[in-house]
Amino acid sequence: MFFALGFSILFLLYRNQDKAWKEQCALDGVPLEDCNLIEKLLTDFAGADFRWILLIAVFLLLSHVSRTIRWLMLVRPLGYQASFLNGLFSIGLAYFANLGFPRIGELVRAATLARYERIPPEKVMGTVVVDRVADGLALFVILGLSFLFESDRIFELIRSLRQGSGGAEAGGTTWFLILFIAGMFGLVLLWIFRKPLGRLPVFDKVINLLKGFAQGIQAIRKLEKPHWFIFHSLNVWVMYYLMTYVGFFLFAPTASLGPMAGLIVFTAGTLGFTVPSPGGMGTYHFMVASVLTFFYGIQKADAFSFANIIFFTVQVGFNVAFGLISLILLPIVNRE
Repeated sequence: MFFALGFSILFLLYRNQDKAWKEQCALDGVPLEDCNLIEKLLTDFAGADFRWILLIAVFLLLSHVSRTIRWLMLVRPLGYQASFLNGLFSIGLAYFANLGFPRIGELVRAATLARYERIPPEKVMGTVVVDRVADGLALFVILGLSFLFESDRIFELIRSLRQGSGGAEAGGTTWFLILFIAGMFGLVLLWIFRKPLGRLPVFDKVINLLKGFAQGIQAIRKLEKPHWFIFHSLNVWVMYYLMTYVGFFLFAPTASLGPMAGLIVFTAGTLGFTVPSPGGMGTYHFMVASVLTFFYGIQKADAFSFANIIFFTVQVGFNVAFGLISLILLPIVNRE
């Protein structure tokens, strides 16, 4: 289902870009039979300057290192000294898993660390929630910076996207109200039948899971060095930003874009990843290509090529490679 969502968005975006590319070919006097967007994508991919890939890989590894250190800082107050390598490889598996099933990576990394470090999984899951809350706060800071520097063009882009969405907004609001009402109804039923439910054996297990989960969340209050937690939280996102900015140099049409453009494109791409499609498939392409075209005048087909180059080299290529390495090395470093 999630793959179908991502693929559908990517296909619709491709169809739109293909139409724009054919129009550009007509303006340039290029025969229609010689105007193929797939061939252009492959040519652009082959012509990318992949000398910058090594630097992007370094930034990605540094972000994983900071994320691991920050996560283990949350595990330590629970009374466990988890191995750095187990934490790092668990995160590698999480990103790998997210390519197939969005958000399952959070469960995978919690379960992996719990297995190899012999920690109750519900406690580890609590620390993962705190870790993700820290990411959410960092994302709000990034959004704030983007609006601070480019508010006029951002609001103009939002207006254009809303006009193109038609009645989708009203439909989304309706579904939100239905889900909210259903959730409130479920809570009322739980309250009414709380006594008979409390006599069920499974109820005690759920309560114990929630207690362990709460202990994991409360680890934030027992941090030994909060300033290092903040530093690594910031460093994760600084590395992500640098990956996008350096990524401009891979592709000639974007090589002249500056650091501010890197911030805006990075913000747009990050918002694309929040939609539940595998690894941001389709949604990342749409957000990045829209911003490059609307803000910086990059030709639609070139913007689409850039989004594909970054997506398939960094998001897919790096995460698959590091995920497989993690899968192989985890049993080796834990052979005892």
